Amino acid sequence: MTTDGPTCVACGRSQKEIPLLSLSFRNATYWICPQHLPVLIHNPQLLVGKLPGAEGMAPAEHED
Repeated sequence: MTTDGPTCVACGRSQKEIPLLSLSFRNATYWICPQHLPVLIHNPQLLVGKLPGAEGMAPAEHED
């Protein structure tokens, strides 16, 4: 998908399609849509190959 401007690191949708949240990581800015924010928090391994360094991220611990 080629677009001008930010796209979600998980799904590639642009800010013209869905709201995007910016995140800073390793001195770079990435974008993620609200639908995929839980992936970043609970299953960051699903972002391997899409977000540099995701392979080293641990999922959030739950205190249910």
